[in-house]
Amino acid sequence: MKIITVCGLGVGSSLILKMTVDSAMKELGRECDIEHWDMGTVKGKSFDMLVTAEGFKDNFSDMDNVVYINNIVDVQEVKEKLNEYFNK
Repeated sequence: MKIITVCGLGVGSSLILKMTVDSAMKELGRECDIEHWDMGTVKGKSFDMLVTAEGFKDNFSDMDNVVYINNIVDVQEVKEKLNEYFNK
């Protein structure tokens, strides 16, 4: 599974979120490849799931493979939201 984490510039919070998602996926026992990008670049990328902060919800409202996170360093929240996504 290819996952992309996204923030405005693709440097700070998307990298932090990438590390949090990686930890959550390991705890869930799921294999994945994770990259972090900025919002402008992500539209041209191929991926299975996009994970981003709740504040970027308007930017991805047309997509159904997005998981929105309130606290990008909270592994438990990320794990719960990923589980919800996988179970829908």
